[in-house]
Amino acid sequence: MKHALRTALAAAVAAAALAVAMPPAVAANAEVNQPARVPCFDTLATRTPANPSQISAAAYNQARSILARAGSQTAAKSHPVHGVSSVPVRYGTSLLACSRDEFRRDDRNAPVKQSGMTPYHYLAIHDAARTMGITRW
Repeated sequence: MKHALRTALAAAVAAAALAVAMPPAVAANAEVNQPARVPCFDTLATRTPANPSQISAAAYNQARSILARAGSQTAAKSHPVHGVSSVPVRYGTSLLACSRDEFRRDDRNAPVKQSGMTPYHYLAIHDAARTMGITRW
């Protein structure tokens, strides 16, 4: 009796775990060659990758010149990287954040804005970020 009760309880727990892990609606829509998709977790697959830990010195210098040409005094005053092959990503994120804040401050009275700055400055910031491979700053 004790063994039968333990087996029945184990089967019930396994069935409940399977029901929670694979809802019937998801199981019915799953194809043989496709993994089951859970609607609320599909957004995790489209998440952008994290920033790299290092960026090349050439990419940093190119992004710095893009921002300086767009009018960033912060970028113009920063020193170009030389003598090393790469720098920590925080150099690039700091440059982007300071230039973004500077552009927003300078463009506060602009008639047309995109993210608080003129479209020209917005494109310059995003071009510099793309050059360095930075997605979040």
